[in-house]
Amino acid sequence: MLFMRPLHVVLFTTTLLFPQLENKPVQAQLSQFCQLSNSAVKQKENLLASALTGSKGAKQRYQQLLTQHARQLQECRRRNWPQIQAIWLRLYPCDARPGAIEQIMDHIVSKGYNKVYLETFYDGRVLLPSSNNPTVWPSVVRNKGKEKVDLLAQAIKKGRQRGLKVYAWMFTTNFGYTYSQLQNRQKAIARNGKGQSSLDVISDGSQLFIDPYNLDAKRDYYRMVLEVMRRRPDGILFDYIRYPRQTGANSIATKVQDLWLYSEATQKALFGRAENAKGLDLIRRFLSKGYISAADIEQVDRIHPQEGEPMWQGRIPSGEKSLLSASERQPLLQWELWQLSVAHAMQGIIDFATLASYPAKQKGIPAGVVFFPGGNTRLGRGYDSRLQPWDRFPSSLEWHPMLYANCGTTNCIVKQAQRILNTAQPGTKVIPALAGDWGKRIRNRPSLESQMQALRPFESKIKGVSHFAYSWQHPEHDRQRKSCRMR
Repeated sequence: MLFMRPLHVVLFTTTLLFPQLENKPVQAQLSQFCQLSNSAVKQKENLLASALTGSKGAKQRYQQLLTQHARQLQECRRRNWPQIQAIWLRLYPCDARPGAIEQIMDHIVSKGYNKVYLETFYDGRVLLPSSNNPTVWPSVVRNKGKEKVDLLAQAIKKGRQRGLKVYAWMFTTNFGYTYSQLQNRQKAIARNGKGQSSLDVISDGSQLFIDPYNLDAKRDYYRMVLEVMRRRPDGILFDYIRYPRQTGANSIATKVQDLWLYSEATQKALFGRAENAKGLDLIRRFLSKGYISAADIEQVDRIHPQEGEPMWQGRIPSGEKSLLSASERQPLLQWELWQLSVAHAMQGIIDFATLASYPAKQKGIPAGVVFFPGGNTRLGRGYDSRLQPWDRFPSSLEWHPMLYANCGTTNCIVKQAQRILNTAQPGTKVIPALAGDWGKRIRNRPSLESQMQALRPFESKIKGVSHFAYSWQHPEHDRQRKSCRMR
């Protein structure tokens, strides 16, 4: 197909092969998935190519065709499940070339999508023009002469021209490597009890997770969200709203040193959960050593004889426990301190999501959270290292669970969907994300058609799905855009 080739080649060859573009747009034929026929796709590609060479007639007919396809897509999606069909998209500096975004958005419409989740903040870069980027992160487009290029604003505008709603999709607590280079932000970096940051435990070296309680981190992120909101996207999605995902034995957090509680702001907030001096003393001892002993309890009792039971938020002790010896009280107090530590780490994620989504809430723009169904799993006495408390995300946010389970069939995907729906409060908008490609298996995953068919029994509760990703469906086009040289 033409879209698999460099854009300048498309412009050159189509003007030779199709010198006469006087035919009126044909009525597009839509498949059961609201996809355009090959002939309709070809016609639109040719008209765009000719319009970019300066043909006013082709430009007019191209615009007419965009309007027609947008209307047909809207009607088709209204009649067919899912009513929302979205795709995840990353743009590159080369997409600043004339016609590049138009070409991408046309491909998306042709595949039956009516929403785009546009990656706006990722890998420590933000999709804002370098001449108007008040954030602490560098812009995606930093090429000389392209300082004013606003790919986010362009994508929103050109998506809407085609009947697409465009969401800003953003990494959240993963601020990227560039943030680690800011000398005045070192205290904002999340650290575990081994003195490690996420750069030390994730092999690609690009993922820097921050302390969600840190005020500088909150201000930096909030300012960026405000700047994104000024482009008026149709919605905003928060991804990587969790702690680092580790592997092997480290994939399960079983002791307090495994948790990302050892940065200044997180510890200060944790100590603030103590409700008396005994509680604060035991929290400090547990955090520093990873455990408390009977001797610790006895010592705390002697230091603070005027107080009864050690207290912290959420603790409701039984009156009988105060009659027990320190040795008898130790196992329960240590377990409760472990639970407090886990809950504190998770609460930081929830609070950060609430803060990040507030600007969208103020403007009446939909906001959503992207998460792994297994991110909140309890495993024996331990927890999944991501500590992603998605079951506690508010129902006012859209839920975008990544149903990426890969067992060679759709069975595991269905199980994930069922778990999400069983957990969600009534009224929660659940829009699962599926990974794959149309018409074929990829990386042992069933085709998108098969996965969607497997979710069809849930259509009364699931009105939309999304597909990861544009790059999977158009790998060659993605490579060309990623590696091209800007002029």
